[in-house]
Amino acid sequence: MSRERERPRRESERPRKESERPRGEWLRKESERPRREVVTSPRTTAARHSRYPASREIDEQTRLGEVYMRSLVRTQFRLALFVCTVLGCVVGGLPLLFLLVPELREVRLLGIPLPWAVLAGLIYPFFVLGAWLYVRQAERNERDFAELVERER
Repeated sequence: MSRERERPRRESERPRKESERPRGEWLRKESERPRREVVTSPRTTAARHSRYPASREIDEQTRLGEVYMRSLVRTQFRLALFVCTVLGCVVGGLPLLFLLVPELREVRLLGIPLPWAVLAGLIYPFFVLGAWLYVRQAERNERDFAELVERER
């Protein structure tokens, strides 16, 4: 039997809390550390109840409702600016293209000079395509906004 029976521990021998350990000691005492356990709530799908639904905030024109509406208007405005910028660059860039590449001015399409044909008729399908893409994206933005408002309920 060992001579070291139940003797009172000195202050230096007592187990230390994690915060009391000197730096780097935790690396040496890895085997002494307790194993971590993950604790989760059984109610992970509990519904959040907000005081007011977002649609009510918008209807009552509160400050939060104004923030929601401002974000929707800002998103739609950015989309409109983007579509107008793209179409403006295409329409404004065509005369510049015909000015910089003189060979294109000499090309004839069904007896009509190419610049006239493009600017007088062939550009309109691009306008229709741009308008269709704009409406499609604007409706998607509104759907996303409606889902955001409904999700807040």
